[in-house]
Amino acid sequence: MQPRACSYSSQRLNLRYWIYGDEANPPLILIHGTRDHARSWDAVAPVLAEHFCVYAPDLRGHGDSEWARGGNYSIIDYTLDIHALAEHLGREPFALVGHSLGGGIALQFAGTFPDKVSKLISIEGMAGLGWITRRPRPAHIRMREWISQMRQLEEREPRTYPDVETATRRMLEANSHLTPELARHLTEHGVRHENSGVAWKFDNFTRAGSPYEFNTGDARDLWNQIRCPILILYGDEGWGKRENFRLDLSPFHDVRAEEVAGAGHWVHHDQFDTFIRIVQDFLQ
Repeated sequence: MQPRACSYSSQRLNLRYWIYGDEANPPLILIHGTRDHARSWDAVAPVLAEHFCVYAPDLRGHGDSEWARGGNYSIIDYTLDIHALAEHLGREPFALVGHSLGGGIALQFAGTFPDKVSKLISIEGMAGLGWITRRPRPAHIRMREWISQMRQLEEREPRTYPDVETATRRMLEANSHLTPELARHLTEHGVRHENSGVAWKFDNFTRAGSPYEFNTGDARDLWNQIRCPILILYGDEGWGKRENFRLDLSPFHDVRAEEVAGAGHWVHHDQFDTFIRIVQDFLQ
């Protein structure tokens, strides 16, 4: 299935999204993770499109969406963009599926607008959230670190590779679970062609967050507002396990969590058949 490319606007940025399937079906939004792109859902979306119309946005600074002026890429900016997409489509309530950063965005959106979400799946979306278990640091330290990071990113040039094959090998180094065919597909849609070769499409400023990320209290308050059924998926080799992250589901109401054996951070790539079975069972 070849998706259809469309655009919408948020904070004066032109953002791309892709449509899979018949728009007469109930709506479902797929949200990718950091330094990824919407076409990473190309295997998942056609299966879900048997029962849903699937919308997959390229987050700001990713894929074929515009880069943010000044390099602002905090989770609140991404959540605003998903709200703008929801308003643009006008089809609420949606089912939401998010991976990694996308899972965090989905949880934040559903907590802010609980009436707009029918079901929610967060894939490794609570992994990598070191601030949940880390002691709060003084604001002046966070500000200094953020400013230093932003100034360093101003001087950072995009990494280029001589060709798609070389970039694909780098993709395989980052995730050994990928098949060569899937790694090639992700790379082809994740790079732009330049005179010197190819470079990843994402903006390097996406590596910086915000000195005022949500604290534990704010996160728990938002998550406690969610009223739709929630599925938390994580891999037994995922980021959360590597960080000894303790999964705390106490802020949620209607929630269940499942660990997927043999999967790392990209559960939907690493154990596709198991992932699809669990997701279809939950959504239907």
